[in-house]
Amino acid sequence: MKAIRNLKNVNVRGKYVLLREDFNVQIVDGVIKDFFRIDSALKTIKRLASAGARVVICSHLGRPKGMFVPNLSLRIVAEYLNIPFIDDCLRKDFLPSMKNGDVVLLENLRFYIGEEKNEKSFAKQLAYGFDIYVNDAFAVSHRKAASIVAITKYLPSYAGYLMESEITNLSRLSENPKHPLVAFIGGAKIDTKINLLKKLVGIADKIVVGGAMGTTFNFALGLPVGNSLCEYDKTKVVQKILKLAYKNNCEILLPIDKGVGKVFDKNVKRINCDAGQIADDDVIMDDGKKTTARNIALLKNAKTVIWNGTFGLAEWGKKWGYASFELAKALAHYSKQKKINVIVGGGDTVAALDACGVRKDMGFVSTGGGAFLEFIEGKTLPGIKVLIKK
Repeated sequence: MKAIRNLKNVNVRGKYVLLREDFNVQIVDGVIKDFFRIDSALKTIKRLASAGARVVICSHLGRPKGMFVPNLSLRIVAEYLNIPFIDDCLRKDFLPSMKNGDVVLLENLRFYIGEEKNEKSFAKQLAYGFDIYVNDAFAVSHRKAASIVAITKYLPSYAGYLMESEITNLSRLSENPKHPLVAFIGGAKIDTKINLLKKLVGIADKIVVGGAMGTTFNFALGLPVGNSLCEYDKTKVVQKILKLAYKNNCEILLPIDKGVGKVFDKNVKRINCDAGQIADDDVIMDDGKKTTARNIALLKNAKTVIWNGTFGLAEWGKKWGYASFELAKALAHYSKQKKINVIVGGGDTVAALDACGVRKDMGFVSTGGGAFLEFIEGKTLPGIKVLIKK
């Protein structure tokens, strides 16, 4: 990864700093359900404020498509941060009253259609009145938005501390990882992970494919999958990935058993079945106990682990999140002992870490979902490209 402009040696004292963060968090019935991205931004916010900057944070929330949508207001985030809230992201009248160290939060950028369209006119209006722009929103830097890309045409632009951390840790994984490297890839759809798998077979020693994707891989190899979520039309894609892995001397490990029920319901009785014994009326909802034990055993010799995508319905709790929760706890154990460099990415995966209370024990947990995947795939994210030193 080429060097990017960062805040080192940048004097921000007395400067008006427009700080782009990603506060696109889950809010249900007016209550924030996930504080991970907000809390991850605190390092940059506090450092800028303590250095005497006048910090104005901007972010988006949801997809209001250029309209004011009350339940997508960022006011609730300002209340959590205990900072003043500005009810229009293009307002400037509050700037003269700000003092060194002050921090405020602007209203949702996406209430203006120009944000998602990366409009220069919107970016120019947003930039007016500021001295410096800082992008700390790695999780949305794979998007060409006005507050991510176009804004850099109008202000001196730098990466925030969270952004730097993401780039450093993910670059280390892609460019010079310690081996053996084991990748755990779960989730539902192969389409979202094809490029990731193609990249990983070139750098990983072993790839464990689980969850619904593992079910699809097993089906492509002729194993029964019952009445389960499965991409039946992806057999050729699976075969191509397996051949590519073989050429790269990368071993792909698939589920050897599954947790099944007779109906798709979190309260149904769980049965563990060998992969070759799945009945026609079985509904696969988790990877099995034998598979989980094998996965955990792989950690004993691993030096680097990447994990993206849960292996079952972790959102349903311990019964159907068994494979994900047990892996999370085992990874936390090795990570705390500094025996494995662990890198985790993806919203569902991070939620699984939180559900069993081990997120803080992991080596590095990325705030990115799509951005995490694209970065690992080797793509240069638009929001990072504009920060590269020339």
